Amino acid sequence: MRGLLHRVLQHQEHPTVLVTHDVLDAVVLADRLVVLLDGRIVEQGPTREVLARPREAFTARIAGLNLLPGTAAAGALALGDITLTGHVAEPLDEGEPAAAVFAPAAVAVHRELPGGSPRNAIPVQVTGLEPRGDVVRVRGSVGDCAPAADVTPAAVADLALAPGERVWFVVKAAEVAIHPLSGGSSGA
Repeated sequence: MRGLLHRVLQHQEHPTVLVTHDVLDAVVLADRLVVLLDGRIVEQGPTREVLARPREAFTARIAGLNLLPGTAAAGALALGDITLTGHVAEPLDEGEPAAAVFAPAAVAVHRELPGGSPRNAIPVQVTGLEPRGDVVRVRGSVGDCAPAADVTPAAVADLALAPGERVWFVVKAAEVAIHPLSGGSSGA
């Protein structure tokens, strides 16, 4: 059906509104995206931009990404006592609301705080484990945020992961995009 609808829409001369809960529909069929949450527009803009740089946790979940909101701090993101470093995707003023965005596949899970090269280490409490094909999505909680990590079933067993356990989610700075939460593709 998606292929047929794609072919039909290519020949339309007038704008078409498509309502979906499937991110693949949005990626394949839409050139612009409007995200509704609780009956209001929370983000809108070109599909690729909205999904690559979500400004709401809801949109990040739809896009399959983690979004940790905080405050811009000298080319990084301050999230309570945690500082996350990464690529600053858009100009930021210190103290401005900002977010760190990264894929669950970029997250390593550790029982102890790892040493070595500079990394972003986030202490989380495991809230759930979900099988997803050949990986397990480990859901965590830190403050009001709910980051996720995709790991192998062997890693889940080796780490003895279970809801309630405290672990470290570690992500390389090269895998983190930091951008403002205001302006850009959000708003109505």
